[in-house]
Amino acid sequence: MAKKPKILAFAGSLREHSYNKRVLKTAIEGAKREGAEVTFLDLKDYPMPIYDEDDHKQHGFDENALRFQEILSAHDGLLIASPEYNGSLPGGLKNALDWASRPSDKFKMGEVFRGKVAAIITASPGSFGGIRCLVHLRGILSVLGINVLPSEIAVSFVNKMFDGADDAMTDERMKNLLENLGASLAEMLRKTHGEIEVVSDTSS
Repeated sequence: MAKKPKILAFAGSLREHSYNKRVLKTAIEGAKREGAEVTFLDLKDYPMPIYDEDDHKQHGFDENALRFQEILSAHDGLLIASPEYNGSLPGGLKNALDWASRPSDKFKMGEVFRGKVAAIITASPGSFGGIRCLVHLRGILSVLGINVLPSEIAVSFVNKMFDGADDAMTDERMKNLLENLGASLAEMLRKTHGEIEVVSDTSS
């Protein structure tokens, strides 16, 4: 029997009722429908200091960053939803990716990312849906050796698509788009797992 693709899902926002966490959960349902095993991770549970190579050398690798590396290593793909902060991704998300890319006692530089496949989403109450952050996020993930699906979703006017703090999306069209993106990631992982060859400059 074929192994189920394993997807790690997390949002760039730390806010409890973040819209990006909620659209992410919608996409997760699509990935599960396609047969994937999905782990939802809240970055708020893994606080990390701002990466500083001097501190790294003096105090060792951050414990939460190592836990994050271990979880990343155990999954085949990533499903990421990020808000747009000043035209880019939030500092907390970038910092977590920076830490995870560094060498630790368990992993070589960039090892936990290479060969993975990712799908990316953003959401905003504004008319652009946070789309500017996806360009930066795609570029960072690509440099890390991650294959990012060509399809991406920017959810505009997301505040009108939920009833209060409820996680259930009320906009059926967008709900279907998000679920289909999650399903596409699971399908791609099933086709390519173990067959992806990636050229990355993080191994130098």
